Amino acid sequence: MSTLTLHRRVTDAQPLRAIGQAANAATQAVASTARKISSQLLLDGARELVIQHQGSEYHLRLTRNDKLILTK
Repeated sequence: MSTLTLHRRVTDAQPLRAIGQAANAATQAVASTARKISSQLLLDGARELVIQHQGSEYHLRLTRNDKLILTK
């Protein structure tokens, strides 16, 4: 099983730990087998999120049309 690490490009000093705690609280409220996390919670006002997976970086971007695009 691989580990998924999330990194957010930040311009402020808000620690990523607070985002992780909020995401955990949000997912505990969901009683399904799949975790659900709001994109707004993940992006936290940013337009891009960098996800590290098995040594590669993936970029989750919010477009001008409010669509999400995941690229390597």
